[in-house]
Amino acid sequence: MTIHVLPAHVARLIAAGEVVSRPLDVVRELVENALDAGATRLEIELDGGGLTLIRVRDNGAGIPAGAAALAPVRHATSKLAPDVQAVDHVTTLGFRGEALWAAAQAGDLHLVTRPAAQVGATEVHAQGETVTVRRASAPAGTTVTVRHLFAALPARRRTQAPAATEVREVTALVSRYVLHHPELHWRLVVDGEARLTHAPADHRGAVASVYGSLNANRVLPVDAPGVTGVVSRPELTRARRDRMHLSVNGRPILAPPELEKAVIDAYAELLPAGAAPLCVLNLTVNPEDHNPNVHPAKQVVALADLPALTGRVRDAVAQALAAHPLARHAPAPLPVTDPAHAPQHPAFPALELLGLYQDLYLLAQAEGDLWIVDAHAAHERALFEQFTRDLAGAPPHELPEPELLHLTPAQTARLHERDAELRAWGLTIEAFGAGLARLRTLPATLAPLPVPRLHELIVEAALGDHPDPRRDVLGRLACAPALKAGEITLAAGRGILAALNACEQPWSCPHGRPTVLRLSERDLAHAFGRRGVRDVARGRDETARAAAVPAGRTQ
Repeated sequence: MTIHVLPAHVARLIAAGEVVSRPLDVVRELVENALDAGATRLEIELDGGGLTLIRVRDNGAGIPAGAAALAPVRHATSKLAPDVQAVDHVTTLGFRGEALWAAAQAGDLHLVTRPAAQVGATEVHAQGETVTVRRASAPAGTTVTVRHLFAALPARRRTQAPAATEVREVTALVSRYVLHHPELHWRLVVDGEARLTHAPADHRGAVASVYGSLNANRVLPVDAPGVTGVVSRPELTRARRDRMHLSVNGRPILAPPELEKAVIDAYAELLPAGAAPLCVLNLTVNPEDHNPNVHPAKQVVALADLPALTGRVRDAVAQALAAHPLARHAPAPLPVTDPAHAPQHPAFPALELLGLYQDLYLLAQAEGDLWIVDAHAAHERALFEQFTRDLAGAPPHELPEPELLHLTPAQTARLHERDAELRAWGLTIEAFGAGLARLRTLPATLAPLPVPRLHELIVEAALGDHPDPRRDVLGRLACAPALKAGEITLAAGRGILAALNACEQPWSCPHGRPTVLRLSERDLAHAFGRRGVRDVARGRDETARAAAVPAGRTQ
């Protein structure tokens, strides 16, 4: 289909179109155009966070010479027929005919294109409403370059995010397209440095390109009618759903909560509460059963039969999990250290251990109340505060031989942002180019910990998406060696209570779960129906009110 300008009555049916408010918007639209053109190789270049230059080169179908002049015209498109019914039957990623027009309004647009069967290429230059066309020489495909974004809009340019932030967001966007289109060749270059390279592969290979081979080795294939991709084994989980990626008819979307819940429900008891897996799922529906025309960036789609689709997703994931053994390995425990260094929290009592329940919960008493302590969470809190105190107490530990690391594109972007912060607490990771880095030093207090995959765990947390990487590193390292159910003894329980007593903040573990629950004697008495003369005072009030309660009078 050739490019044509949509009539006004069709253009009015299109939701608020592509408004270029940042470089990320330009990259998204140009990538979608390349995919719609049937490209098998896409190269994306960024300079200056995208404000200086954005270039997307593809080997797709190209634009015929006779239609190239219409490409930067508003509502000119080859993807949507000029009739009302076409708006309800979208089969492409782009369809509004505004992407190149919006880029030309925000910057300097340069396009070179040639269909494979055409002799000679066409060069189009557009800035604002001015369009010039001339003949050129170029390989088959299309190259779109946008320079000097917002140079003529100083107010908008001043409000742009720092270059490193925009690069991180663009890297995340391109990574999502890699995950959902793993059969294509992808390359992302930032300021002359390759940040992401992916050769055609399956979904597991795409996970390896984006999240590393360790994660790729822990995913399982999903292959059901209308639902394909991969999901992670139960041991590969996160506290957030940021690695749950879904697409509809090739379009990466912000998944409805119902679809995310369907994936998690498929794991049933295999996942702990609050945990989310890694998943990359491509969903296929009939064009008339979805509407991408409800969001300016087309990241939200309306689905005609969401309950049926959630059922298909849940069944497909459950079948994939049922087809594989899912045994796990436990890390080695780390004993509690002497807590005598710190004073007791002023509001936290000294707990007297009474017993152990289910090899995990400690039963204790203090201030006249019964206290139930989650031993793992309490041990985690004690270790976290110990690591926090010791972190700055010694110079960094230099590794005898620097360890070569394979970083994901997102990790590389965060390393450039956080390098000074990481070095300040003893973690030195040097970028080595082409997705590689060298781990040179570790914080001295963390280097000797008996934690499996210690270096990998530290790097993953330090370069993760948590806003406080230091806290995330220490929280994970406290969780891994903390005693778990079946490892708790009465002797260990006493040590945990003493360590918890010495914590500055003993009420929750580093991840926010409570460490203790409290049950007053009054509540117990009422639960047993013991009401009468002895109305038991709550914990701290017992001493103050003891004189007012006659001794030996109970029912």
